[in-house]
Amino acid sequence: MYTFITNPNARSGLGLTRWHQVEAVLKEQKIPYQVYFTKYQNHATKLVQELTSDLERHTIIVLGGDGTINEVINGITSLDKVTLGYIPIGSSNDFARGTGLPTDPVKALQNILTPSNYEHLNIGVLEYEQKRRRFAVSSGIGFDAGVCHEVMVSRLKILLNRFRLGKLSYAAVALHRLFTLKPSSMTVVLDGQTHHFEQVFFATGMNLRYEGGGFKFCPHADYQDDRLNIIVISKISKWKVLALLPTAFFGLHTRFKGVNLFTCREAQFISPVPLPVHADGEPVFLKRTLRLFCEPDKLRLIGAPTPKRL
Repeated sequence: MYTFITNPNARSGLGLTRWHQVEAVLKEQKIPYQVYFTKYQNHATKLVQELTSDLERHTIIVLGGDGTINEVINGITSLDKVTLGYIPIGSSNDFARGTGLPTDPVKALQNILTPSNYEHLNIGVLEYEQKRRRFAVSSGIGFDAGVCHEVMVSRLKILLNRFRLGKLSYAAVALHRLFTLKPSSMTVVLDGQTHHFEQVFFATGMNLRYEGGGFKFCPHADYQDDRLNIIVISKISKWKVLALLPTAFFGLHTRFKGVNLFTCREAQFISPVPLPVHADGEPVFLKRTLRLFCEPDKLRLIGAPTPKRL
């Protein structure tokens, strides 16, 4: 039995259209399924909590964007008892991009129905003020989180989604925030080792290589290695950041001075001033301190199809 968690409002209503396409295939092939439609923020978390509280094995298929993926993984009671499939229809689709999954909904569904590859995916954890939130893609503090916050309430994203250009909203908001941001100092503790940075734009822990609609901030991130990749952008002029951002789509930003990359099992970001925080682009609002690490259990993912041998 496949359980679909569907966000009908994803990408300004495209979610419902895509679901009708998916459902037609399921009915044609007489495949047993059940579907739950999300109706409000964090509804997917509640639905999945109820579904997985029996501690039985479940196959959950997410039809939505990165935000829906985030809500779903936060509702899973036991990660090792769930198999996850994904049909991406969001604006950024960083989860699909980072795991190599098909972005075409028909191909994505076929990959789920006839899987040739399963992968075991690390799930990150963000802790702050005795609270915790899981993430699949990334979690960070500062500039990138501020962009995510603004995009969430931006009318520009809604407009661009109508033309299937929603991911450009991240770039547009980033330009605006870049020249209003005041970089500050930050202490970063990685596996117990302390690093001090001045004029920090942002610090992010990444489980996948991409965030923010295709920025390849950590080109060597591996979502199966039980580690997080950390990027800290510091002590660099705003004009250089402006030049750096386009190169990050190709992972070429790493050659710039001021781009600091690390890998670790646990990270702490400590800021003297409250800064925006996000988990998979979902706002956590202003915080001074956060801790990042990976869950001990992994999530079974229906992975990208393996190439056929000739």
